[in-house]
Amino acid sequence: MSSNIKQDIPASIVVFLVALPLCLGIALASGAPLLSGIIAGIIGGLVVGFLSQSSISVSGPAAGLTAVVLSSITQLKSFDIFLLAVIIAGLLQLIAGIAKGGFIANYIPSNVIKGLLAAIGIILILKQIPHAVGFDRDPQDDFTFFQKDGENTFSELLNILDNFSWGAIIISVISLIIIIYWDKTPMKKLKFFPSSLFAVILGAALNALFQKFFPSVAISAEHLVSIPKFEGVDSMVTLPNFASITNYRVWIVAFTIAIVASLETLLNLEAVENIDPLKRHASPNRELVAQGIGNMFSGLVGGLPITSVIVRSSVNLNAGAKTKLSAILHGAFLLISLIVLSPIINLIPLASLACILLVTGYKLANIALFKEMYRKGLNQFIPFVATILAIVFTDLLIGIIIGSVVSVFYILKSNFKNAYSFYKIHDDTGDTITIRLSEEVTFLNKASIKKTLLEIPDHSTVILDGSNSKFIDYDVLEIIQNFKDTISKEKNVTVSVIGIKSFKNEENASPSITTAH
Repeated sequence: MSSNIKQDIPASIVVFLVALPLCLGIALASGAPLLSGIIAGIIGGLVVGFLSQSSISVSGPAAGLTAVVLSSITQLKSFDIFLLAVIIAGLLQLIAGIAKGGFIANYIPSNVIKGLLAAIGIILILKQIPHAVGFDRDPQDDFTFFQKDGENTFSELLNILDNFSWGAIIISVISLIIIIYWDKTPMKKLKFFPSSLFAVILGAALNALFQKFFPSVAISAEHLVSIPKFEGVDSMVTLPNFASITNYRVWIVAFTIAIVASLETLLNLEAVENIDPLKRHASPNRELVAQGIGNMFSGLVGGLPITSVIVRSSVNLNAGAKTKLSAILHGAFLLISLIVLSPIINLIPLASLACILLVTGYKLANIALFKEMYRKGLNQFIPFVATILAIVFTDLLIGIIIGSVVSVFYILKSNFKNAYSFYKIHDDTGDTITIRLSEEVTFLNKASIKKTLLEIPDHSTVILDGSNSKFIDYDVLEIIQNFKDTISKEKNVTVSVIGIKSFKNEENASPSITTAH
């Protein structure tokens, strides 16, 4: 890690600046103490970052868990009892990782993962535009389509026309220009000083100038980062209520958090590997162990549940991070900022941070990705689009489920069509048809094979070749047997069956197929 410290330190500062308001916003939306979000971010960096095998992934409180946390705290009627559920959830994740439960990530189709990335990119763009123009009615972490204030993602954009800040717009335009064109200037040689960090510093400096010389366009305090005042460890840490260990509701909440947090982590880990130029692989089982230990620590000291977070991980990658040192340091900076740097950090406009997320969103949902998926065919493109739409209008997990169902439908459809190859030769003696079965023929292919056999013309010669097949489902074999013994005789069809061995079922009552010449 030390060999890439020049890239990792600046990247960690950028991730820290983006993560800070998100941690606060998630805590606010979850109905939890504001400091619990920052505590979770600190643990996600220092503990999970250290234990994780991923070079890019950044962990912390996630927007996807907001509804779960809010309902859980309401159900348990106490935040300290909820913390006990977080500890148990972490223990369950630890056990799942040791038991190698991370294999589930291997069964998510790549088109769904790419849809996840594109959807997050689109959501970032749509949700950060209001913050970029100084209209911050909702916290930065609010990624839901239907918002608590009665608005939705699109109606909120229309509200911008009547609610914006010229100071925020000026800072956002300058920040975007800097971030987009940074690599075309001599400044790109400063590898230790990324464009996003410069944009944040400049945004704070510009607003300070506005406040002194142009107060009419200055950004008000409600549109700046706002860290709660640190008043000692006792005021920051909430201890869990271990006396509620026998409360069955605690265990129900713990299982819910463990399942949702684990799924989000595995999906985000897969997504991060997808956008990593070096395609570095991290063990999903090791990640579950790291997340489990992280959640146990977080619950123990008053923090929210932790997952791997695709937004912070994407910002980390785009800021130039090379190793997991960046994720670890971002946790350290969260801790330092909470204790001593709040007066300085609270000068940063949310508009500057919104610009970083806007650029990150565009990189995740760029036009080239849509063109690439379209060129791969509709069986890849439609599940990709379905995943995007489902995530944008619902949430991450529901969107993944819908996208996976659509993807499985196309897999089954493809399997339905590709169960065999069909060759037909016509000569003076009539039609000779060869049906060559594929390597795997399942019950899903039953209908198509049956339909093909029934449509074979009378007085034909048919060769059924199963030489390449490793598995043929019993239902398919039965159809072939019925065709050979009955239908072929009615239609005066000559049948040759090649490469399909005789078989018997457990009751010794199944038909027998033999090779005919």
